[in-house]
Amino acid sequence: MTNKTMIAKAVKVALYSGFAASLAVSAPATFAADEEGADEEAERIVVTGSRLKRTDVEGALPVTVIDREQIDLSGESNAADFLRSLTFNSAGSFRPQSGSSAQGTASISLRGIGSDRTLVLIDGRRLPKSGSTGSTQDLNTIPMAAIERIEVLTDGASAVYGSDAIGGVVNIITRSDFEGVELMYGQQDVSLPADGGDREEGSIVFGAAGDRGNIMAGVSWNDRDIIFARDFPWNTPGGSIYGNSFTTLTGGFDNFNWTSIPDGQGGTACDFAGTGFYTLASPSSITGERCAYDFTLVSADEASIKNKGLFVKADYQINDDWSLYMDTRVTRTESFGRYAPVPDSSFFSTPLSADSPNNPTNPNGNVYDPNLGLAQQEVNWWHRFDALGNRDNTITNNMTDVLFGTTGYIGNVEVDVGYRRTDNKTDDVGRNYLLRSAASNLIESGAYDLSNPYANPEDVLNSMKVTVYRESVFDQEEAYATAQFDLFEMGGGTSSMLLNVEYRKEIYADIYDPLSEAGQIGGSAGNTAGGTRDVRAFAFESIFPFTDNLEMNLAARYDDYSDFGNKTSPKVSFRYQPMDELTLRASYGQGFRAPSLPELTQKPSFSATSVSDPQTCIAQGQPADCSVQINDTIQSNPELGAEESDQYSVGAAYEPTDWLNFTVDYSNIEITNQIDQITAQEIINAELTGVPVPAGLGCDRAPSGAIVECFTGFGNQGKLEVDQFDFNMRLNFEIAGGRLTSQTQWSRVLGYAFDDNPSIVRNAGLPKDRLVLWNRYAISDFTFGYNLNLIGENGSGDNRVPTWVTHDVQFNYDTPWDGRITLGAQNVGEKEPPIGLGNVGVRDYDFNLYNGYGRVTYLRYTQSF
Repeated sequence: MTNKTMIAKAVKVALYSGFAASLAVSAPATFAADEEGADEEAERIVVTGSRLKRTDVEGALPVTVIDREQIDLSGESNAADFLRSLTFNSAGSFRPQSGSSAQGTASISLRGIGSDRTLVLIDGRRLPKSGSTGSTQDLNTIPMAAIERIEVLTDGASAVYGSDAIGGVVNIITRSDFEGVELMYGQQDVSLPADGGDREEGSIVFGAAGDRGNIMAGVSWNDRDIIFARDFPWNTPGGSIYGNSFTTLTGGFDNFNWTSIPDGQGGTACDFAGTGFYTLASPSSITGERCAYDFTLVSADEASIKNKGLFVKADYQINDDWSLYMDTRVTRTESFGRYAPVPDSSFFSTPLSADSPNNPTNPNGNVYDPNLGLAQQEVNWWHRFDALGNRDNTITNNMTDVLFGTTGYIGNVEVDVGYRRTDNKTDDVGRNYLLRSAASNLIESGAYDLSNPYANPEDVLNSMKVTVYRESVFDQEEAYATAQFDLFEMGGGTSSMLLNVEYRKEIYADIYDPLSEAGQIGGSAGNTAGGTRDVRAFAFESIFPFTDNLEMNLAARYDDYSDFGNKTSPKVSFRYQPMDELTLRASYGQGFRAPSLPELTQKPSFSATSVSDPQTCIAQGQPADCSVQINDTIQSNPELGAEESDQYSVGAAYEPTDWLNFTVDYSNIEITNQIDQITAQEIINAELTGVPVPAGLGCDRAPSGAIVECFTGFGNQGKLEVDQFDFNMRLNFEIAGGRLTSQTQWSRVLGYAFDDNPSIVRNAGLPKDRLVLWNRYAISDFTFGYNLNLIGENGSGDNRVPTWVTHDVQFNYDTPWDGRITLGAQNVGEKEPPIGLGNVGVRDYDFNLYNGYGRVTYLRYTQSF
């Protein structure tokens, strides 16, 4: 038996005959083996979806490979943006954004079924989850310069990797066997925001090798400036109800009978020059208008992000049979976001008394307005605390990831044993937030004057201003061991098996400052969560080559969680090669997703939620179809069980000529026992239809029928079925003295349905098609690139988003002194995102699916030594 080096080295991209040089389509396995020589001499590799080393490149599972050349051709400056641009990220996914507690994170959602159902790996080991979310992995912790290639498995893989892999796997393979020095620096400029959003990137990579070992180390960084909403050409003023108005009360509940707060001199305390306050017409107002606030003048649309990463990878050959390896990453992400000043209302605490000087119905108050025609009564104020300043949040994430192990042979058994420790901490500091109890008392007493907020004394403002703090950690400790050995000879070769045992400890804590946890902070939400879990797993994989052209793969994994139970995930797959140029494949498996630690442990947190509830509307004297805010307490559910899935895939890889190959794959996944965050509106709808909701959830109502408070949270319910078609094609031939490579990646979501209801594909936010066409032409010292990016139509009627297509260009010149000059532009036609259409949310466009950068022009220089 030929001795092999460590697994991490074995997966290097010597994947024969252009496999790594192709976007998605590898040559069939026999072709690859012929290129290397005899099968016995071919190097064995590990491909995503299995831990078994093997000589076959094109396996039984649908794996798309994207090499370093394609990453560079995209023009992206960071790994997160590139991964989010993949066609498999069907409905888009979360990215750094101001106004979110997870503003510095980015994620990917294969098939659009959720980032918590997509597993991200680094060299086959799972990337730790973000402390900011506790349930998803942060792509910003991946250093761009460390990536050798990316492998995407669009089939479920719980039988190999355990929880979270039911929607697919993204495996980041890092560089190895690099010798020399490589320096890179680049800058990018965006066109649509009038200011902000510019980027800077750079890296230094060093590698050396000796007779027995090698080492590679590097640093990588990329920065992106903050972007303010006001700097986009399509920005429209925000009309927040939190301006400087009040509403009267009816029967203890708000009927939203608006009017602006008078200034005590017969005018409206709203027209403060140079601020965001302005008067807005309001049909439900006593006076026909209310005081609104334009938060877009100061709020950021996208947070700034600064990523820095250090990585070291090394291996050392002890003797002919054994080697040591280590892999270390240290990353730091800094993010700054700015939100408009704190909005708050006495509606969520205690109404303003009838005798308060700030009550406009009090004849003895400083803002009395007899023109309102209202008897002296309690009211609610709705106020923007603009004089406190903007809410500024700085989030810093530090992660240290260290792995070391050994691999070798005990007799004829190849063994790999390793240990890994990850420390992942996030600090969130927020300035200029509101201490609710102090603000309420000062407004009630009149010490804080609502009619002239900017004239309030500094000591009054400081007494209600606070700095908030949040500390989040998601640490991970992992030990593993694998043993691969031959079983017996079969008609097509030797059957082999791999046994794998793993232990993983997860430590999660999301700790808010005491005032935030007590609900005393205005302009912020959330509450403490935390827990620890131990996961023990045992798995096996085996290959049975029945004939030269037919093999079966079996795999199963047993996971035992200390906090909710255990699950077993089996999988079977087949690979059939009727001719050298054609490979057919099929698989079936079951998977699961364990409930996340926040879903199990988060303390109750308050939210003011808007719902449609006829009983509450009628009780408040409003139309039955009105929208009304209610008190919503969000809570965890320690009784949650795991989600379960059944998935299958069928596909083919075909290489009719040496310049053309392609793959076609169909995959289907059905998720049952879904972990769903059940909202207040879903509870209200369930009451109307008689559908039960999980224990502990529901709405309390007053005798009038109006909602006093809803208790919402997580539960296991419902079914989701998604099926998808993927087509990948690669052309590679010589033309006009140069070489042209053209690669097409097309993903189509065929169905996306809940509980056997009609499919929601092409609904707002879920396009049917995503496509990327990469083209590269190299001649002499010059390389030219052209990319086409397509997001299919979604939405319907007046909310229909047409197909969105952008074009990228790139030019490269390889200098005689081993340098490379790169000039390019993404979205060269400066196409705007679809404004006001589709799944708009709180922004002017579908922020997770599209971007508003316009044309991104970049210049990059790389020097090799």
